[in-house]
Amino acid sequence: MYRTLNRAQKLERIRNHARPWDMIIIGGGATGAGVAVDAAARGYEVVLLEQSDFGKGTSSRSTKLVHGGVRYLERGDVPLVMEALRERGIMRRNAPHLVSDLAFVVPVYAWWEGPFYGAGLRMYNILAGKYGFGKSRNLSKEKTLAALPTIRREGLRGGVIYYDGQFDDMRFLISLLQTAAEQGATLLNYVQVTDLKRGREGVVDGVVAREVESGETLQLQGRVVINATGAFVDAIRTMAEPKALPMIAPSQGIHLVFDKSFLPGNRAIMVPHTSDGRVMFAIPWNGHTLIGTTDTPISTPTLDPVPLEREIDFILQTASLYLHKAPSRRDVLSMFAGIRPLVKVGNGRDTAALSRDHTIRVDESGLLTITGGKWTTYRNMAEDCVNHAAMLGGLDEKSCVTKELNIHGYLQHAERLGHLSVYGSDATALLQLSQDAPHLGERLHPALPYTAAQVVWAVRHEYARTLDDVLSRRTRATFLNVRAALEMAPRVAALMAEELERDADWQLQQLESFRALARGYLPDGL
Repeated sequence: MYRTLNRAQKLERIRNHARPWDMIIIGGGATGAGVAVDAAARGYEVVLLEQSDFGKGTSSRSTKLVHGGVRYLERGDVPLVMEALRERGIMRRNAPHLVSDLAFVVPVYAWWEGPFYGAGLRMYNILAGKYGFGKSRNLSKEKTLAALPTIRREGLRGGVIYYDGQFDDMRFLISLLQTAAEQGATLLNYVQVTDLKRGREGVVDGVVAREVESGETLQLQGRVVINATGAFVDAIRTMAEPKALPMIAPSQGIHLVFDKSFLPGNRAIMVPHTSDGRVMFAIPWNGHTLIGTTDTPISTPTLDPVPLEREIDFILQTASLYLHKAPSRRDVLSMFAGIRPLVKVGNGRDTAALSRDHTIRVDESGLLTITGGKWTTYRNMAEDCVNHAAMLGGLDEKSCVTKELNIHGYLQHAERLGHLSVYGSDATALLQLSQDAPHLGERLHPALPYTAAQVVWAVRHEYARTLDDVLSRRTRATFLNVRAALEMAPRVAALMAEELERDADWQLQQLESFRALARGYLPDGL
């Protein structure tokens, strides 16, 4: 079933589709992909359009955690925590090749922190119920140091350990899209919606879109149009209603990536309170150490957000309070920013205090918008959205089946596959590529595990169209070590050009574009 993402076939299907689609979904991030899976699995005829690459925005730029949200519990948002803990368990059950357990240690430096955080995290376990990942407990100073050998020792009293989940956000998204395609959905990246179509009564009943590579204009009719564009929902809403008041108060969060020596074990650090009121995490991820995040209100969302100087300084300073060896700018292997689509409350200035729950709005034009929420709750968001959309479009009522629907690649004990574990059951076919053509088994860079076969696979089966698609999202090279990604780029461009039948000029243009993009992934540029 891994050949379901054939872009040329999907584009031809859209061209030849004479009747209205049941649902047209705008946006190819976690929310849009989740809606496509749910709607297609119910039997609705679904098309999804993404203006750039799938997951280009927020969905590939998270903290890589599948979690209930400890800090929301402290704020008393128990319903959101319970929803997220339930969905966390469903994600692990339905995608064991993509979601794994991760132990977090809260270091304790004041006498009151042990009992205070211990009690809160025990409540976290209770709320998880049958979806629990492991029991929390207090740790002695010695056991805390054994779990976190690089933690700052001065004043350390002990710690509290608890369990949450971890995943590779973009690989999960790719598997979601493959799941949606298997259920019958039509999915296309690099198709930008440029206008909304209206019926006789002024109700939105379709879209006008531009296929980015060719410039071709596409006209699609639909019973319901769903705006699932995350931080960009207001841009779509104003196509229907130019005077629509903004829903989103965008907030930027950044992460810095270091080598494994800063967190050498398999335990993560959670700092419950930082100077800006957020939680900070230091987690092991793909053989590296990832530290974040910030919460900085911004005025306008962009597809390629860049960390601000004050955000970089904040993370380095905060990390230095908890790590024995303080990280510096020269230790940063990569950094990235993501934009949260937070729903406005009042003036929306204090974004750290805004709810992470999702919102569904149907404007007077009939456009349905879903936004807010968090990665962990994508499935529940999708179920809610499809229920509303079916009612709005007068579609036959059909029950949601995604609670028990395995995600593409489902495979127990996939960890034995090493860095290919995220491909799940597809790993066998990917390995066959290397056996059929041994040169494809070669690693692209000694600092990273990725092979030429993964590039070929990404183009053939995962809609990869650009260097950025492969280096940043089909693999995570840009996010892990941007200098290594740059060194890999010429070889990757050559492999892609052969698959896509592109010439030398295309390769040169891709290399120039990627070099320009890569400058934003290091604190002081390249």
